[in-house]
Amino acid sequence: MADDVQSLTEAEAADELARLAKLLAAANKAYHADDAPEISDAEYDELKRRNAAIEARFPSLKRADSPSDQVGAAPATGFQKITHSVPMLSLANAFSDEDVREFDASVRKYLGLASDAALEFTAEPKIDGLSLALRYEHGKLVSAATRGDGNTGENVTANARTIADIPTQLTDAPDLLEVRGEVYMSHADFEALNARQAQAGEKTFANPRNAAAGSLRQLDASVTAKRPLRYFAYAWGSLSAPLADTQKGAIDRLAALGFQINPLTALCDGPEAMIAHYALIEEQRATLGYDIDGVVYKVDDLTLQGRLGFRSTTPRWAIAHKFPAELAWTRLEGIDIQVGRTGALSPVARLQPVTVGGVVVSNATLHNEDYIAGLGGDGQPIRGGKDIRVGDWVQVYRAGDVIPKVADVDLSKRPEGAEPFVFPDRCPECDSPAIREAGDAVRRCTGGLICPAQAVEKLKHFVSRAAFDIEGLGAKQAEQFFEDGWVREPADIFELEAHYGSGLQQLKNREGWGDKSAANLFAAIAEKRRIDFNRLLFGLGIRHLGESAAKDLARHFPDWSALASTVDQATTEQARDDAGRAALDVSPAWSELLAIDGVGRTLVSSLIQAFSNEDERASFERLVALLDIQPLEAAATDSPVAGKTVVFTGTLEKMTRAEAKARAEVLGAKVSGSVSAKTDLVVAGPGAGSKAKKAADLGIETLDEDGWLALIGEA
Repeated sequence: MADDVQSLTEAEAADELARLAKLLAAANKAYHADDAPEISDAEYDELKRRNAAIEARFPSLKRADSPSDQVGAAPATGFQKITHSVPMLSLANAFSDEDVREFDASVRKYLGLASDAALEFTAEPKIDGLSLALRYEHGKLVSAATRGDGNTGENVTANARTIADIPTQLTDAPDLLEVRGEVYMSHADFEALNARQAQAGEKTFANPRNAAAGSLRQLDASVTAKRPLRYFAYAWGSLSAPLADTQKGAIDRLAALGFQINPLTALCDGPEAMIAHYALIEEQRATLGYDIDGVVYKVDDLTLQGRLGFRSTTPRWAIAHKFPAELAWTRLEGIDIQVGRTGALSPVARLQPVTVGGVVVSNATLHNEDYIAGLGGDGQPIRGGKDIRVGDWVQVYRAGDVIPKVADVDLSKRPEGAEPFVFPDRCPECDSPAIREAGDAVRRCTGGLICPAQAVEKLKHFVSRAAFDIEGLGAKQAEQFFEDGWVREPADIFELEAHYGSGLQQLKNREGWGDKSAANLFAAIAEKRRIDFNRLLFGLGIRHLGESAAKDLARHFPDWSALASTVDQATTEQARDDAGRAALDVSPAWSELLAIDGVGRTLVSSLIQAFSNEDERASFERLVALLDIQPLEAAATDSPVAGKTVVFTGTLEKMTRAEAKARAEVLGAKVSGSVSAKTDLVVAGPGAGSKAKKAADLGIETLDEDGWLALIGEA
């Protein structure tokens, strides 16, 4: 994001600094005050770096509310405030080994030390929790305050007293001692807390940091007392007498006073030793039992710390070496095989839980059997040809909302006797043969609807938003009805009221349902008997038949019978072709299907396979007999947006996003979810963010909702 800073004009830079100030202020509030982060640490760090780069190029444009001068966020209402006698500052960040070397060089330059002069640093894990300052007077805990905005924090003294790691009375301590550290929650305690929260129907937490922050900042201390919070001490504020002459000595003194300190804290004699300790800590990250997001280096000599002093918001004598936000190493504890709605056997890695990109990751996709064996889609080695085995130490990565994946294997840590993984050739759900066709990277169950995994996944797809979207019947309810034997295929949904609307076994008598909710569900199901042809086709869950192709087929064929008849004819033509008596591309049904824009040979083959499977075809026909299928309105070819690619972003106020998308498609436009060089038009409502900015960067025409309605003649 900082790469284009050199090309900004002064006016553009001022606008960008205003945008960044707003974004970062909101991010600080969400993270520090609300305990509900809205962006990842990596995104936050990148925004901060971009802001700093622009300010460095245009110093005169630095704002009064510059994020460079901000620490945390203002304390939330609901707590009394405590002013820190010594500000609680943040740390500058290092993201590479070279940054660490530059930190060492900058310290030496400031102090006038030669490059070979002795200079020691402490290196300790950076705990991912909530900063807390504890004030002791004459050995007694008198107050506890969160960081807040660095100058003023929240008074959480009553809550802090409930944490076992925080002594309420000290012996042989300075008359005034302010201890600083981090409140956190262990992985095991986090999992147990989330299980209790879910069982009680209460909010669960995304990660241990959020859980710890939310627990410490309870207005009712009795709630905090029930939460398993821990505390590591690593610094101090106000003192009536020094703790020691060095950082390491002071930390050891805190341990002697009864505080928990991190056992991985070590002395390092220079940047190479610091980097080596960073690697050691990163290697142990997944097995520590609590979250860390980097390593903090501090000049050990406290006299030198005093000489180095502070910048506006960070000390010159310390820096945080952050882990790559989307990477982590952990143990592969098992490989499970899941069966999807198309019969695909998908391997899933069961991992020792580790936090990656702000999310606790315990599972990761392994793609297919070739990927496990160390082969790519082209048959060439990946990961240097290293296969993946149960017990391996693996590197997991996660970018944005993408499903976590395994990127690498550390063979030096492979357990003795670890066996290569043998991919099953039979379905783990129904024991039908699982075959891998030529050219397919995936092995598939041949059981069809007799396979319970495929059946339930097809039901969940059928009720999804882009398919039938039945109010009150989501994936969870569909799965429960399947397990109870009430719904085995889509047609059963439309007979649910007839079977379970009266009599002894009624829906209203089930746990979680009542007269009103049951009646509402039956009404919602009845409403969806009238369905657009394309939604029906997409809802069938036929392999390769996505939303776009379903619309293409629905625009071409007037009704179900016409489509079924053509596919049946194509099936006959394929059989003849297999016998060498016809050429598919020129046979009537195949050529008709292939002439439809968006339909190719792969989809035609998939349609033939689904329609010629007796059980699946019978299921389709039972469903169709219960529905009132509506033809899809033909797309216009002469509208102002015909043939154009449109992106909707932000909040639409005069129609829903689904309505806008449907209207655009009727007018012949293609609606995309992302902005690219191929985008012709962006419709941006209030709250439009990165997509609107990208459109501006690419010079793509952008309209507000009123402008869009005027363009299509509906203003």
